[in-house]
Amino acid sequence: MATDYDAIFKAYDIRGTVGDQIDADGARAIGGAFARFVASSGAEAVLVGRDMRPEGEEFAAAFGDGVMGHGIDVVDVGLCATDMLYYASGSLGLPGAVFTASHNPAGYNGIKMCGAGATPIGADTGLGPIKAMAISGPEPAAAKGTRTSRDLLDDYVAHVCSFVDVDALAPLLVVADTANGMGGLVVPAVFDGLPFTLDLLYPELDGTFPNHPADPLQPENLRDLQDRVLAVDANVGMAFDGDADRMFLVDENARPVSGSLTTAIIARAILERDPGATIIHNLICSRTVPEVIAEGGGTAVRTRVGHTIIKQAMAETGAVFGGEHSGHYYFRDNYRADSGLIAALMVLESLSRHPAGLSDLVSDLDRYAASGELNTKVVDAAAVIERVAASFPDARQDRLDGLTVDLGDWWFNLRPSNTEPLLRLNLEAPTPDEVEERVAEVQAHIA
Repeated sequence: MATDYDAIFKAYDIRGTVGDQIDADGARAIGGAFARFVASSGAEAVLVGRDMRPEGEEFAAAFGDGVMGHGIDVVDVGLCATDMLYYASGSLGLPGAVFTASHNPAGYNGIKMCGAGATPIGADTGLGPIKAMAISGPEPAAAKGTRTSRDLLDDYVAHVCSFVDVDALAPLLVVADTANGMGGLVVPAVFDGLPFTLDLLYPELDGTFPNHPADPLQPENLRDLQDRVLAVDANVGMAFDGDADRMFLVDENARPVSGSLTTAIIARAILERDPGATIIHNLICSRTVPEVIAEGGGTAVRTRVGHTIIKQAMAETGAVFGGEHSGHYYFRDNYRADSGLIAALMVLESLSRHPAGLSDLVSDLDRYAASGELNTKVVDAAAVIERVAASFPDARQDRLDGLTVDLGDWWFNLRPSNTEPLLRLNLEAPTPDEVEERVAEVQAHIA
């Protein structure tokens, strides 16, 4: 079946079901289109990597054929985490593409792309022209490109470790659930030589995900990690998604730590060594995040959701760090790209300096209760948003990303999905009971 370009081109990447939405022929056509797109900026070579999904090798090879067919060389970096591809792009100054469907279940695949220097490519920064060129088909090239292979794992490991003071790290017991994803390759490589004892869950690279989905944002996918942390009396648990660019924490009592609180931990550490730094957070992060940044003497910048938005804001403001509630953490010195492992090491460095434990480290940060992201299927998202906005006429409102309504001691954001007929509600209030009450109030207006 032909590739369904309308279905697979998303706001930030390319993703769909294998066979009926994306296949090797489509990968080849997209490779050719990507080559034409980056050639306009003077690129002469493209990095190509892949995760552990069964069709990844075939798709990456076909993509590379498409690139070479347009006279551009291919540097094959083989199996890699997404943040490893970003590191390669940044350090080598080359555009790149990695075949991955991130946290999606087996049966999905896709492509995350970046320009030279790990610059983001999304709907507004290149995916539109790439889609159009893939649909229109190839143009003849004067000469065919070549393909070479390069192993960058050791260089990537050294880069990740450069973000912490290795001598300050304590001999902590760390459980890491890599969920049969690419963390099984990069996590042990980074931890090798560090003073931690690493207990790995599901390190085998297996894109059929035989144990549980590689989506740590869903609480049920943390249960094995939580059980293991308690069973071995670990200091901390870490869960990585399928392409290992996101990381979630579980404390020594098996209590999950949100992406917002992890952002606050890292922000506080960064401001201790870089006073006055600018730090980005997206608008669904907890109020704790800008509070901690202000308390540390930093400048907080609030943005829309999405990695291309965060990276652009970091470039414009000179921000040192950016965090998203969804578990993406961005670092200026990582070419403004996100990395679950850099975030992991920075948390472990903070924990090494705080022997009372992770639960104590976050105790003064856990200031509010949150609903999590609640999705409602709607027919007309814009009309519902206007109705909800009109229901809170006296509240402070903004439209930075969907609708944000601030009612003093509680607030919520309502955003339309980029890909589905859904509205996404995130709400924060002082207590869990108040969250439940306020969620019911907002959902009544949505309905």
